[in-house]
Amino acid sequence: MGQLVSSAKLTTRRDCNHSQRSYSKSAVLISPMKTEEAEVIDELSDFISYLPDECLACVFQSLTPADRKRCSLVCRRWLRIEGQSRHRLSLNAQSDLHPLIPSIFSRFDAVTKLALKCDRRSVGIGDEALASISERCRNLTRLKLRACRDLTDAGMLAFAKNCRGLKKLSCGSCTFGAKGMNAVLDNCPALEELSVKRLRGIIDGAAAEPIGPGLAAASLKTICLKELYNGQCFGPLIIGARNLRSLKLFRCSGDWDKLFPLIMDQVTSIIEIHMERIQVSDVGLEAISNSLNLEILHLVKTPVCTNAGLGAVAEKCKLLRKLHIDGWKANRIGDHGLIAVAKSCSNLQELVLIGVNPTKLSLEMLASNCQNLERLALCGSDTVGDAEICCIALKCIALKKLCIKSCPISDHGMEALASGCPNLVKVKVKKCRGVTPEGADWLRANRGSLSVNLDMGEHLDVTANDGVVQDNGDGIPPVVAGQIGAPGIASSSTARSTSFKLSGLLGGRSFMACTLRRLASSNGSSRS
Repeated sequence: MGQLVSSAKLTTRRDCNHSQRSYSKSAVLISPMKTEEAEVIDELSDFISYLPDECLACVFQSLTPADRKRCSLVCRRWLRIEGQSRHRLSLNAQSDLHPLIPSIFSRFDAVTKLALKCDRRSVGIGDEALASISERCRNLTRLKLRACRDLTDAGMLAFAKNCRGLKKLSCGSCTFGAKGMNAVLDNCPALEELSVKRLRGIIDGAAAEPIGPGLAAASLKTICLKELYNGQCFGPLIIGARNLRSLKLFRCSGDWDKLFPLIMDQVTSIIEIHMERIQVSDVGLEAISNSLNLEILHLVKTPVCTNAGLGAVAEKCKLLRKLHIDGWKANRIGDHGLIAVAKSCSNLQELVLIGVNPTKLSLEMLASNCQNLERLALCGSDTVGDAEICCIALKCIALKKLCIKSCPISDHGMEALASGCPNLVKVKVKKCRGVTPEGADWLRANRGSLSVNLDMGEHLDVTANDGVVQDNGDGIPPVVAGQIGAPGIASSSTARSTSFKLSGLLGGRSFMACTLRRLASSNGSSRS
């Protein structure tokens, strides 16, 4: 109904504008020749009507979500093209979404990426709704499920049978279990990325049903497991994923030292491993060292890992490019492990040390042997002072970005950066009490091309993040089920939508301020 009313209003405006144009032309006519010229110009003024649907769809795809919604209200043709060219859709997956599914996907019939998100305090869609969606979106390649607690194994089975071309699956805070996950793995042979977080239906303990490998194991390239009580039930899937390139484990309970030797014995293509707060020791690191193609390693808050385990990885994994270590102040990884990295990993480009206490000895070796080191972060280290910063400034020739946080450095260390690191483009210093604003200003003045970001810790710094590398999120802003009747209910990436929301908010405030000033001035003039 809202679409018809909008179309009627637009038609009325067009008629009025057309009559105004006709009146203006008749008022200034001088000769028949000029009348013919005016009619030709008027006919050719609406060039966009001659654009093919494909070209107009390309234009829509380059617009922001808000602009796409406005364009869909122009006319029926634009409404149709905007819906047919929409490939990404995010829906608020509450229970009242179910009766609206036919109308939604009859308009958005080309969706390949779908996000279904439900508020944790609301009742979400059930198996019947998910099956209905899968019947209308058989070309779906990506699915994200968030807090859909009413989905069961049966619903996932029905979905997997209809969407066999699925390539990416991300589920978090859902309640289906191992059977539902196995249904996806058995029916989606093209699956490349799997992300599972807080899957409540998995039984903890020895009675847990193993997951995988299934037909998807041959195509899987990325597996990410987060906050699982029994993440090791995914062991058969990981071991069977012969082409796996990235393995990420975050806060998954269980003894991973027993599983890593089996994984590395079968999977030789891994180039990236993230481990955060999992039970792994040097035994697991020694098994990981057999992955000779390893390029990226994150050891985050694994306090049992020591210099020996890191040395074993460094000795064999000579292709290592990125190394992140969060020692959690355990002091089990220090100079000896970093020296082993410096001796064997000459291709190192990025090094992040958090809660690790390196000294000038290891930093000098890293700077001398790792000539390709471009990004360095030193956070929460008690041993990194002015002498260590001077060493970095003197030796790290290729360094481009340097981040220092909560380290005992002063303005003298900042002065060393003025003449060192010839390729340095950005320095961020945060919560280093010895560094003053005057020291940062001096560095800017003496090296104008260098970007210096100083955060004294007294206020919130929103201009940059602490880490050297940022992961782009792929979340899609949700749509409330009550807004389904509106023409533009899909969205783009989080980064774009956030930036436009922020600019819109600031623009709105400035507009309101201007309006209030005009009202005040007009009232003042009327009184006078």
